Amino acid sequence: MKVIDWIVRLVAAGILLQTLAFKFLGAEESVFIFSQLGVEPWGRIASGVVELVAAILILLPRTVWVGCLLALGVMAGAIFSHLFVLGIEVLDDGGLLFALAIVVSVSCIVSLLIHRSELPFVGRRGEH
Repeated sequence: MKVIDWIVRLVAAGILLQTLAFKFLGAEESVFIFSQLGVEPWGRIASGVVELVAAILILLPRTVWVGCLLALGVMAGAIFSHLFVLGIEVLDDGGLLFALAIVVSVSCIVSLLIHRSELPFVGRRGEH
């Protein structure tokens, strides 16, 4: 289970960290997306900051669950934006950005399942 946990955590954090350069440097795709959503540039920068924090928290053993929940919140926004505003494919990317949001989400869900006993609203059974 430990190996699976680290794999999904590294996948989620790796994708989040890899996309930061696009957001912080104002890559064409990022500017286009956040312009379509009406939140360019502040939404792009804020999203990047939240994703950076989430990635760091995912990699730290004591804060995995916090990082995963934060990342899931951001990815929910990304997925809904693709489904209801942007479309699955953005600027002929073949749906890559949408797929990456799905991969991060699934990775975080798997990690949360592994770390469910650490969740304050679930906790370890039998502890009071």
